[in-house]
Amino acid sequence: MTILQSWEVLAVLLAIAYLVLAIRQNIWCWAAAAVSTLLYLYIMYEARLYMESALQLFYLAMAGYGWQQWRHGGEGGAELPVSSWPLKLHGLAIGVVLAMVYVSGELLTRYSDAALPFLDSLTTWGAVVATFMVTRKILENWIYWFVIDAVSIGLYLNRELYFTAVLFAVYLVMIVFGYRSWRASMREGGS
Repeated sequence: MTILQSWEVLAVLLAIAYLVLAIRQNIWCWAAAAVSTLLYLYIMYEARLYMESALQLFYLAMAGYGWQQWRHGGEGGAELPVSSWPLKLHGLAIGVVLAMVYVSGELLTRYSDAALPFLDSLTTWGAVVATFMVTRKILENWIYWFVIDAVSIGLYLNRELYFTAVLFAVYLVMIVFGYRSWRASMREGGS
């Protein structure tokens, strides 16, 4: 096993810890996310997935924001409850993602040696929106993540990031549990 693969295994374990804790709405998910993110910043850069690498910087910032929001983002500074977005807002979010995919995909194609620039852009911009949704405890984040992670599996297999591809396959199963758990929490009226 190479050093890069060892870092990838550690990043995978921390990413699984993040998702398990997020499903349980445990604020410590954001600490696991921060450390995993730092590892993936390097891993994705080495794999020439530059948008995915840049995404890790966003994830790092969102780990801090998510911690703050989950602790004090609710009404009157209370813990944030699970909520839902209206369809109109989903349409806007998806439209913005597709526009950004086109722009960044074109830029990466013309000005870099990026591998799979449009797929890399799709998973990155989709993840930006989905991550923001997680920080605000928006139920539908799980649906976005299912689509993003399914596409990501092919991306990572192409770049020979096998441990990460397996992680994302595991995520697909965990996402179903996350959605059900958060939906039940929302129906109960709180976290």
